[in-house]
Amino acid sequence: MAHGNKLLALDASTLSRRIAAREVSCRELMHASLDRIAALNPVHNAIVSMRDGDALLAEADARDAALARGERAGWMHGFPVAVKDLADVAGLPTTLGSLTTGKRVPSTDALFVQRMKKAGAIVIGKTNTPEFGLGSHTFNEVFGITRNAWDPSKSAGGSSGGAAVALALGMLPVADGSDMGGSLRNPAAFNNVVGLRPSRGRVPAVPADDVFFQQLGTEGPMGRTVEDVARLLDTLAGWDARAPLSLAEPVPDADAHDPIACAPGKRIGWLGSVWPDLPLEPGVRELCEAALQRLQGEGYIVEPCTLDVPREVNWNAWLRLRQMLTAGRLRAIHGQPKLRALMKPEAQWEVQQSLQLTGAQLYEASTQRTAVYQAFLRLFERFDCVAAPSAQVFPFAAEERWPREIAGVAMDTYHRWMEIVTPFSLAGLPVASVPVGFGAQGLPMGLQLAGPARADFAVLALARAWERIAPWSAQRPPALSRLR
Repeated sequence: MAHGNKLLALDASTLSRRIAAREVSCRELMHASLDRIAALNPVHNAIVSMRDGDALLAEADARDAALARGERAGWMHGFPVAVKDLADVAGLPTTLGSLTTGKRVPSTDALFVQRMKKAGAIVIGKTNTPEFGLGSHTFNEVFGITRNAWDPSKSAGGSSGGAAVALALGMLPVADGSDMGGSLRNPAAFNNVVGLRPSRGRVPAVPADDVFFQQLGTEGPMGRTVEDVARLLDTLAGWDARAPLSLAEPVPDADAHDPIACAPGKRIGWLGSVWPDLPLEPGVRELCEAALQRLQGEGYIVEPCTLDVPREVNWNAWLRLRQMLTAGRLRAIHGQPKLRALMKPEAQWEVQQSLQLTGAQLYEASTQRTAVYQAFLRLFERFDCVAAPSAQVFPFAAEERWPREIAGVAMDTYHRWMEIVTPFSLAGLPVASVPVGFGAQGLPMGLQLAGPARADFAVLALARAWERIAPWSAQRPPALSRLR
């Protein structure tokens, strides 16, 4: 086990190079990963729908045999991965965390899963998610609660909570996730890892029932280092004709050169809580400002700034567009009384609210979304990047459905406590969540770093600069120190 622990402590990029050099075998990695999952998953519940261990070891042996023949699929050769349980993997159930799905077993992989497999990855199971991916706290009636990597009594965040916990605990070298309302950013912050919400269209969604209106959510990468995130983005990204709004421009080749070098002198706009009346739990702002002060001390220019769009304009656009898109996916289920009774109240609420929407309201919401984007454009005339906390609260009790108040301010919806991520989602910007340390209770927090549309690698460059100044993600959860 001691050798396995050292192996799993390696970042994914180092692990990839050692496998390519045949210093580490794919079987060794798979065996160590399965041991780690057996030791910690019963408490943290990050990975679900696990495949048979013997079958996985046989696949790892096949990867080793390919290397012996001089055949390497790609940088993920032999990597165990688990796919977020909102996306299809051939032969594994896609539950969406819901009792309404009947554990549908697809016969084909989602496009991004195909791309990870082509790069050499071995899918070992799925990662847990809230029902239908709704809410930034990972629990459902199918698999239960996913518990924080640093404190199992606390929330893992979500909706990519299972992915973030599995990553933080070394069960996986990298992980995929998806993000509409902070679902790659919030769990990264809650578990002290790095998450990137890519530019709109960077990672095409295939298959998809709708390829034109669904523009708030996107798949994206998570990792323990920024380099790992950049490499996984390189794998996931790229034009596909089945996603007509996907981006055709090439991304830097992470294997050919360093695509994420960033020199001091960049200008960073500090948004704080974005709006003066948006509440933050004590300690959140202070950690983020301390991080920015350290960047400033290294030659980066940090200035306070304001997103020049009213809070109510942003929230109205968010509510209405999210209701339309969520209900579009869920209305058929909601229309069947027996299935509706199995839906969590928050999902039912989204559909019920959508039934009151008019075409005029949706058009207004789209113009309000445009106003949010234009407000960011004005900021990017002055700044290379803007920053804000990744969440308004530290990880909360795992048994709570969602925080009911922040700093004495009541939350009027199940997702109001994550309002701070919504303008970036509306604008379709690339946003990285990077670790910035721990609060008074020893729980992690993150900082959002956002750049102009399509500037994904510029955002990652700044994230990597921060990581080198303060490598918080090198710290490991207490559970790992107890392993032998």
